[in-house]
Amino acid sequence: MSTTGATADPLAALGALPGVAESVESVRKAVDRVYGHRIMRRRSNAITSEAALRGARGSAALSGADWALEEVRRRTDFSADTEARVVGAALRLSAEAGQLLSIWRQSPLRVLARLHLVAAAGQDERVGRPRQAGEPVDEPLVELPLPDAQEVSGRLEGLADLIVAGTSAPALVTAAVVHGELLALRPFVSHNGLVARAAERIVLIGSGLDPKSVCPAEVGHAEQGRASYLAALDGYVSGTPEGVAAWVAHCGRAVELGVRESTAVCEALQRGAA
Repeated sequence: MSTTGATADPLAALGALPGVAESVESVRKAVDRVYGHRIMRRRSNAITSEAALRGARGSAALSGADWALEEVRRRTDFSADTEARVVGAALRLSAEAGQLLSIWRQSPLRVLARLHLVAAAGQDERVGRPRQAGEPVDEPLVELPLPDAQEVSGRLEGLADLIVAGTSAPALVTAAVVHGELLALRPFVSHNGLVARAAERIVLIGSGLDPKSVCPAEVGHAEQGRASYLAALDGYVSGTPEGVAAWVAHCGRAVELGVRESTAVCEALQRGAA
């Protein structure tokens, strides 16, 4: 889906699609509930840390490294094999995302480049910049047609312009579009899924919807399953109103499932404190 067009605020226009307002309202109520939990008033830092870990695990699972949470928690070496490197990349991105909030609204392309640099953790000249013509993309789990480098450049610039200009669109809509565009474009030679989900998290935090980062959408995306995730992405890429609305709803459900995860953490901490 192209985010450019005649509408002054095309992201806000997406909020009028059938079913989107309902998704936005459902997410807002879910987020308000977890923020109102009594444990959040005393232990919010602990909830944030746990949400970051669980979000990283979920994002890695969608990129092919579906490890048990306790394995992610106990492991210290993330260089042994491909799956370990994916988990390590997800953990680094989860830690980095909160450091980039102040830059995102002014220079989203700079943030995306930084996210890729952090995820790839390599010295390759292709790291930290959008791919160029003829460069292959290592993203085997997303099998959509790959836009060429020129289209990638134009759509990234359009997306960045929308973010810098600001939008009246709900945070969920903006986060879903950023996530969907990055998956559709796969602008980097690797780690695009991890970067897309980290960017979604940045939008949700920076927008004020989830300022303490306790609603890990990555958990919800993983819980809904890779097949559902890719089917919803197909709808987004189709550009049809129904397809885009379904993608936003999928992202909304992911946030709600992330809320449920953190609510369970709150309840466990509360039992422990009793």
